[in-house]
Amino acid sequence: MNSVFSPLVKSLLVALLAVTATAHAEDKKAAPPAAPKIDAAKGAALFTDGDAARGLPACVSCHGAGGNSTITVNPKLAGQHEGYLYKQLVNFTTADRSQPVMTTYAKMLSDEEKHNVAAWLVTQKPTPGAAKNKDTVELGKKIYRGGIAEKSVPACASCHGANGAGIPIQYPRLSGQHQDYTVAQLGLFKTGARKSVEMAAIAKRMSDEEMKAVADYVAGLK
Repeated sequence: MNSVFSPLVKSLLVALLAVTATAHAEDKKAAPPAAPKIDAAKGAALFTDGDAARGLPACVSCHGAGGNSTITVNPKLAGQHEGYLYKQLVNFTTADRSQPVMTTYAKMLSDEEKHNVAAWLVTQKPTPGAAKNKDTVELGKKIYRGGIAEKSVPACASCHGANGAGIPIQYPRLSGQHQDYTVAQLGLFKTGARKSVEMAAIAKRMSDEEMKAVADYVAGLK
């Protein structure tokens, strides 16, 4: 009797083992990637010292001590949302935000290093800015708080907050940002050089004067 059923039993065992192995392989494929080990201290070191071995300059040389840039065309990064900073470093490596300098350096950073730098910058205290053009500050305030109804431009505050604090990952902190940098980014959104469906549509409806007024008002937000 054993000799009659043995081949059948063996076949069933082989089939069962094959199904089990396949299911195990599928489970491994479906398993989510492990969360990155974020180390803000390593981010601080990379920001401050760079990595000479890779030819990666210190971020501080362009973005200032603690992320408080003193060069008005380079953004202040101190206190910016961690998720947003990480997302922008990733975007610089894609067609979404191609920029000669940042694209080069962002591609040199590992995913973990991007997280580390972002994790450190969010802990830094941003230096305050100030509105400079008293002739346009009211226009900037009006657009930021209420938009431009006749142009279907929404209030900037609806996404970036009444005080320019922004929303993590989605919308950046704008308060205290350099006027020159903000104007430049609005211009890039307008031409499509920087990709964003929302911001491109808004920027295309704004005049240069309106962009400058908003940028100046935002610089003085706290």
